[in-house]
Amino acid sequence: MSSETKMRFALRTKIGVFVLLYCGGILFGLDLIYSNFFHREDTGSARISSARYSHGFAANYQGPDSWGPLNYQLYTNSLGFKDGMVRKVAAKADAHRTLLIGDSFTEGMGMRFEDSFAGMLYQAGQVHAEKIEFLNAAVSSYSPVIYLQKIRLLLESGFRFDELIVFLDISDIGEEATTYFCIDDEPRYRRHCDANAPLNLKEELKQWIRQNLVVLNRTRLLIKDGVRAWLGDDDWNAQVVLTLDSIPNMESSWTFAGSTTTLPPLGIEGGIARGLKNMKALADLLAERRIPLTIVVYPWPLQLAHDDQDSRHIAIWREFCIRNCKSFINLFPVFFAERDAHPDWYNRLFIHGDIHFSVEGHVLMFGELSKHLF
Repeated sequence: MSSETKMRFALRTKIGVFVLLYCGGILFGLDLIYSNFFHREDTGSARISSARYSHGFAANYQGPDSWGPLNYQLYTNSLGFKDGMVRKVAAKADAHRTLLIGDSFTEGMGMRFEDSFAGMLYQAGQVHAEKIEFLNAAVSSYSPVIYLQKIRLLLESGFRFDELIVFLDISDIGEEATTYFCIDDEPRYRRHCDANAPLNLKEELKQWIRQNLVVLNRTRLLIKDGVRAWLGDDDWNAQVVLTLDSIPNMESSWTFAGSTTTLPPLGIEGGIARGLKNMKALADLLAERRIPLTIVVYPWPLQLAHDDQDSRHIAIWREFCIRNCKSFINLFPVFFAERDAHPDWYNRLFIHGDIHFSVEGHVLMFGELSKHLF
């Protein structure tokens, strides 16, 4: 290739990159204008920031929510908990009150309240011979430090409950290792806090894109669905959630021996130590008020695909519960039984292309939890 040809190629490349950036900038600007001044589909978001516990739901919210291609109506009660309707919840209950808390799996990501295991527990508790009021304080991306701070604030506000069930997710160790340092009680963790950064940058960014780049976000979802259709559900699902090196599994692969997951700044062991520290503080807080604590653990699809039955996740929290819990509920066996009984277990129990439970997965959770809680 002559020098003149190389120069022409370089010039054309620069022009091409400039045109792409120029057009991209125009589309970005038009999307911002449309999303903020002309788009009227959304009526606001239920997801809000909190100085005490990072983030949660606005109280008494009714409106649309979405998870990927799934759209549903979201309701919250007067406490800012996901619920079946907008309603006032009294500070004290006449019946036995059990509070649930966890992350997106317990929130019921992509599900209406009544289709989630928390909603099923609520309905069953209402008709049980000895009535039990189940309330769901879970929100996506929660972890032990938030469980502690949110429960502490609820108790300080005069809210009363008789039992707490914490659904400890495999991703909780990753959250404890990498985030929420600004709300931690201990200086050794707070020193990692950037006071100028949002308390939950990941959630803030997701929400900003949904609200301010509506066209871009919908285009992304259409492309994702198109790729899924082209590859076929089975291939797509295997690539996204069933391989050890896939991006969605970075926070769950720490349970495997030889994991290369780094989880800065604390690392895996630091995340475990911090998680245990915050759960111990929560257990002590509850013990002072004679409120029993139950811990529930369950697998991600990755654990099922790679036979992580004797998971480190189970071992950590089982050991913790010996001295700190009323009971420990391990749901790994029931999920592994489903895996062994049904070759299509992933498509049955999880949202396609995702790690979260499908309606059938929530039914499985509810069925097994009912054996312990009623």
